[in-house]
Amino acid sequence: MGRIIAPFGIKGWVKIQPLTEAAKNLLAYPRWWLGRGAEWRECEVTEGKVHSEDLVVARLEGCADRDAAAAFRGSDIAVPRSQLPKARPGEYYWADLIGLAVVNTAAQALGRIEGVMQTGANDVLIVQGERERLIPFIADVIREVDLAAGVVRVDWSAEY
Repeated sequence: MGRIIAPFGIKGWVKIQPLTEAAKNLLAYPRWWLGRGAEWRECEVTEGKVHSEDLVVARLEGCADRDAAAAFRGSDIAVPRSQLPKARPGEYYWADLIGLAVVNTAAQALGRIEGVMQTGANDVLIVQGERERLIPFIADVIREVDLAAGVVRVDWSAEY
């Protein structure tokens, strides 16, 4: 859902890079799970606002000063899946794509999706196989996403 990138001010607020469609969407959830790796904990959001088009600032319960806020730097933000709206047809949560096999139109296995990154123009799949490939997540390339079968079919040469 986002990542805490820095403290904000001296009163315990944190600056967040949201990974939601609109920055304000992150503030719709009053409780977040914060963590890195295997260490996660639930936190209540006591205040929050959109700071700019692509940044949110928030204060978490028990976070009263800049030092406390700094301890959260680098934490990922998540919410329980049950709280998320159902994805519309043709839309996917990144978490659902990670781990899927990627096969091209020539039936060549290209690897598995290790991650998804945002670029200014479109999202890009990070596919790890015999080497890493960056495949744009656009209609001209993505032919089918079959979550049930665990595969994404792409129009992408193995030579790329």
